[in-house]
Amino acid sequence: MMSRVRVLLPTALVLVTGSVMTAAPASAVIGGSKSTYGPWAVRMLVDGKPACTGTAVTRQWIISASHCFYEQAQPIADKRISFRVGNLDMRKGTTVRPVRGRRVGSARADMMLIKVPPMKVRTARLATARVQRGQVVRQYGWGATCTRDENACQSPVLKQSDLRVVRPNDPRCKGYTTPGGSDFCMEKVSGIPAGGDSGGPVMSISPRGTETLLGVFDGSDRAKIAEAGEIAQQLTWIRSVTRR
Repeated sequence: MMSRVRVLLPTALVLVTGSVMTAAPASAVIGGSKSTYGPWAVRMLVDGKPACTGTAVTRQWIISASHCFYEQAQPIADKRISFRVGNLDMRKGTTVRPVRGRRVGSARADMMLIKVPPMKVRTARLATARVQRGQVVRQYGWGATCTRDENACQSPVLKQSDLRVVRPNDPRCKGYTTPGGSDFCMEKVSGIPAGGDSGGPVMSISPRGTETLLGVFDGSDRAKIAEAGEIAQQLTWIRSVTRR
């Protein structure tokens, strides 16, 4: 049975998180393309170093993966976290920091909502319908472009991978999705997300401004299979938190 582990820096900081099962050849990683659009994409940093990816779902709320906010099973302090928003090159983005004590994790999915001061960004539309088997989706992130040392090859610019939704009981998804759970499974079309992409948006492929946020990426095998928590299944929770 395939198992998942979290990617940690040698210093034990959770900086390029994203579940991984087995190492894959470098040629199998990413293989996607540089993004030319993604105004809702957010880069998360811990102690000023690249960590995860997220999505602006309102002007004051970011959604990402819950596991990005823990190291060695302990919560990472708000003061150590920052986000870069508003630019596809994270080095040029505006820095925002969490509002202290205002992050809320889902009880049913690997998702975290984080409140920040008002951002001047386009926010993502939330999907209200479930993903469909065979649907091609697009994942975005600033994560690793290699497998040898994912901390050393984080992309400074937003990248994207295209993936196809497969049935939850596909044998390749074993260890990733749980029947009846909140995750959906995807196979590689072009590129595969890796460490540092965790928490990033999985979007519908639609004309600019009409795409919807379908999922929150939370793991891959770095070769052929990835998973994401499904937004439509968590919509009530997202709306209840962001309206506070």
